[in-house]
Amino acid sequence: MTPRTATNASVAQADACCPAITDAALTQHEAFELAHVFAALGDPVRLRLLSIVATEGEVCSCNLEVPLAKSQPTISHHTRVLAEAGLIEGEKRGRWMWWRAVPAQMERLRSLLGG
Repeated sequence: MTPRTATNASVAQADACCPAITDAALTQHEAFELAHVFAALGDPVRLRLLSIVATEGEVCSCNLEVPLAKSQPTISHHTRVLAEAGLIEGEKRGRWMWWRAVPAQMERLRSLLGG
């Protein structure tokens, strides 16, 4: 079997093996954006923080210290990273920030991943 024939056979096997994971391949720009979001979610504290905010609908920063067992400066760091990734948005009310998930970004993630 020549190298070209082996390559064609490998491609044919891959095509027959499994359905595509997504409806369409990601563009370079989409992959870059998605990598940025996944990097933000790559920390267990941020993943839990997003889960709490998404479940509650809206959460004051002051109410995140106990469930996350983290100091306010640490929570501020993690909320900033999630906000920069477009996963949460905040509104300052008095001294505190109130956070909520960004539904459009969550839907976009589902869409890009074929969900």
